[in-house]
Amino acid sequence: MPARGAPNSEDAFANVQISPRPEAEPVVLHVASIGAETGDGSAARPFGTLVQAQAAVRRLNRDRPVTVQLADGVYSLAAPLHFGAEDGGHAGHIVRWEAAPGAKPTLSGGSIVQGWTLADRDRNIWTASIGKGSDPRQLWVDGRLAHRAAVEAPRSAFAFFDWGIQIVDPAWRFLAALPDQSRMEVENTGFFTDRRAVIDRIEGDRILLKQAGWRNNLIGYDTFAKPVSGNKARFFIANALAFMRAAGEWYADPAKGLLYYKPQDGHSPEGHEIVVPRLEALITIAGSAEAPVSDVVFEGLAFRHTSWRGPSSAEGYASQQSGSYLAGDIANYPADPIRDCSWGCAAFEAQRNHWRQQPAAVQISAARRITFRNVTFAQLGQIALGIGNNPEANVRGPGLAAQSIEVNGSRFGPLAGGAIMVGGTTVDAHHPSRPDLAVRDILIRNNHIETVSQDYREQAAILVTYASATLILHNDVSDAPYDGVDVGWGWGTNDPGGNTAYMTRARGYYDQPGNRIYGTPTILRDTAIFGNRVHGVKRWFPDGGAIYHLSADPGALIAENHIYDVPGGIGVYLDEGSRYVTVRNNVIDGVGLWVNLNAQDDARPRRTNLDNIASGNWFNSGKANGNWSTYLNNHLADNIAVNGQAWPPEARAVIARAGVQMDGIAP
Repeated sequence: MPARGAPNSEDAFANVQISPRPEAEPVVLHVASIGAETGDGSAARPFGTLVQAQAAVRRLNRDRPVTVQLADGVYSLAAPLHFGAEDGGHAGHIVRWEAAPGAKPTLSGGSIVQGWTLADRDRNIWTASIGKGSDPRQLWVDGRLAHRAAVEAPRSAFAFFDWGIQIVDPAWRFLAALPDQSRMEVENTGFFTDRRAVIDRIEGDRILLKQAGWRNNLIGYDTFAKPVSGNKARFFIANALAFMRAAGEWYADPAKGLLYYKPQDGHSPEGHEIVVPRLEALITIAGSAEAPVSDVVFEGLAFRHTSWRGPSSAEGYASQQSGSYLAGDIANYPADPIRDCSWGCAAFEAQRNHWRQQPAAVQISAARRITFRNVTFAQLGQIALGIGNNPEANVRGPGLAAQSIEVNGSRFGPLAGGAIMVGGTTVDAHHPSRPDLAVRDILIRNNHIETVSQDYREQAAILVTYASATLILHNDVSDAPYDGVDVGWGWGTNDPGGNTAYMTRARGYYDQPGNRIYGTPTILRDTAIFGNRVHGVKRWFPDGGAIYHLSADPGALIAENHIYDVPGGIGVYLDEGSRYVTVRNNVIDGVGLWVNLNAQDDARPRRTNLDNIASGNWFNSGKANGNWSTYLNNHLADNIAVNGQAWPPEARAVIARAGVQMDGIAP
């Protein structure tokens, strides 16, 4: 057993350095937001666009390193910037896109809103033109996410059916008189999902929803009609001008091309930076499995202003967990979904390996040795950085197939979605049909992640589904409605021998076409969650943990993290199918349960969550929950209860070391 608080226990990660071979002197290309189309990339005559610089890189990078230096300013993108194999380093060289010395360049997918006029003096509502057809899901005011017009309603005022929603409280029948009903949405946050469906029309007391979004929100777990949290679930109706009541709210009318905004009473929008996002993605880095993008470094840049519009479609957002969702027509859909599929059913279980993932603002697939250093990801309308996600979550490329990706010393937030999502959810994600599709060697280190998942509240700040040798080291994660760090996927169903709890007739997972019992492990292994500071998370959902784990993960280590300020929540949660996980030398402060192990005791004597150990941890609140038994080979050993803040020296040393190590972080 490792010694508690061993002073050099982090050296295995912090002190290992690989010396690169000497790099030749790079060709330096200069870009300025005020440059000219006739520029030649020199310091005296810089390029005026990133597309010009990219074309020059392709002419030079075959036999030499190339550095693109961006001067200060905002580089507004008319379309996502795509990096293919031709844009990477070749012959062992590196291509760098970096800030010029002292500069803080921003790549933006949005535009500043100007030309405000007072539209409603009594309500202090202002309007400005944003162009016909513009229909963003987010608006950023002085760098903060503004609240799209919505009202919260008691679930008791409505009844939920397979055809839609019935208004049972007459006080809410005014909804039927509102204009533009086909743009309104309903939202429900339950125990771990944040679901959305788009209204088709309202007829009297009947709210009819667009399909297939409504149908897909009725099946599975924590559904729209029957959330696990029951009456504690929260229900919202959004996106109507009539709902604009509080200062800071907004509404967009794409038919008129107008944006409505309500500032503080007595104030106008003038003097505030109000940005409307135009693009659904900023950067895509994708080659092919045979010819990946290689050896590209991004340093000192900022990526801002996107808005993923998927939930505005008829599909809505049939949230499942942490950025995954159901979409499309479901085969063998139950005749009575609320009765027969509010706690899973055959049709739902058949979809688990087909869940889609939210596309990120910056997407990486079919790529290797890509580095983000001292980069800012902020004001983005979805997950910020997607690494090796499903094919449908990538604008280009095959999806998956991401190796040796490093995210270091960067800042994430504020964000509408999570910060980082690694891996996919499909069969090729957990058992790749070709070795080059695997996601492996991902390093997430020394990042500051704060104020994330503000719209998509069910998304973890950092999520890893299936990947080998992911290292999550010395990050500071805070201000998140859901989990801080999530690792693992599949609930043990795709591990060797399967999850026996899913073999029952009630679950029927393995009876469904395409679902199989594997004899070989998934690619999830050797994950290290080490030295992180995780605090102020779990602000919305009771389910999950500050650090959360699913499925078998041989060699997994959760160690020397400092978890605090999670009142009533769970510090470390080992959920369904977790195996081979070591939880040691963590300091856990101010939680409801310091560790929770879900051994699916309702399936006993089946053994589904085993071979885990929690040792040498310090905690001052909560208890250890779950089946820590020799029958399951789960062990609690030498954990120490502490009174208040009287942490022993070893624990204080862990606290001092946790979080970002000051070797360079985005300003």
